[in-house]
Amino acid sequence: MRILGLDLGEKNIGVAVSDQFGWTAQGLESIRSRGNIESDLDKINLVVQKYEVEKVIIGLPRNMDGSYGPQAQKALKFAGLLKKRLGLPVETWDERLSTVAAQRVLIEADVSRKKRRRVVDRMAATIILQGYLDSRAHNNS
Repeated sequence: MRILGLDLGEKNIGVAVSDQFGWTAQGLESIRSRGNIESDLDKINLVVQKYEVEKVIIGLPRNMDGSYGPQAQKALKFAGLLKKRLGLPVETWDERLSTVAAQRVLIEADVSRKKRRRVVDRMAATIILQGYLDSRAHNNS
């Protein structure tokens, strides 16, 4: 079962996909969001079709106390629209600090600041999806 992971940012949507077994996440791309939800949904739909995705995981940016702020509300709304558009299961996954973790990995890999800006959303999506996959594997063992 191939699963898609999304990190919804202000300007970009990071995209990652799992392998066919649902074991590992690989970063694919960052979709430049122009503020047009329909266009964003169309672009994600193309990725879903290309990779034959069966489920989508969207990062849910909760506050450190676990509450939902404005960004979490946007993510929940987007998840509902995506589920309706795709007709696939769409779940949210707690993404607290995923972008911070992505930045740290890229800095440790000595990736330049300019390149980090281009790949951080994709890396955050990969971290979100891998966290979900690892949790699922742990709960099944």
